Amino acid sequence: MALIGRLFVILFGFLAACFVAGMIVVGAVLYPEISDLGAAPIDQGAINVLMGFGFIFLSGFALLPALVVVLITEAFYIRSILAYAVGGAIVGAACYLGLIPFDTETLQFDGIVRRHLEIMTGAGIVAGLVYWMIAGRSAGAWRRPPPPVPPMPPLPSRSRPLS
Repeated sequence: MALIGRLFVILFGFLAACFVAGMIVVGAVLYPEISDLGAAPIDQGAINVLMGFGFIFLSGFALLPALVVVLITEAFYIRSILAYAVGGAIVGAACYLGLIPFDTETLQFDGIVRRHLEIMTGAGIVAGLVYWMIAGRSAGAWRRPPPPVPPMPPLPSRSRPLS
């Protein structure tokens, strides 16, 4: 029963992390457009739609790499905030590099935009931290039985119970 509850916590943590990462990616990509003082204000509804698409995009591409990180941390009881930040950075970079064509003759990626790679890696780090706050702090705890509660010490010989 504890495993089923843990799966819901993991799912909620993953969705929250993807939502935050989507907000970061959309905000960072739109920043040059938003910072232009000569332009008219951007429609708030359009930003909400873009954030929704960013969430869907990131949750779809990050599912398998993030699942590997979650499985490793749950299996080995890894609860370090640094492990989740590094895992998020790897997942963010993997999501970006998965979209870039790879040349097998030169063994290099063709067309990497450094700013985009930095945005995705940074969004992955923040997503890893959000996931740690929700689900990572108690990784693997569902496998251990709760510690037994020690019995109360005996009362001194001349004391009366409180009632």
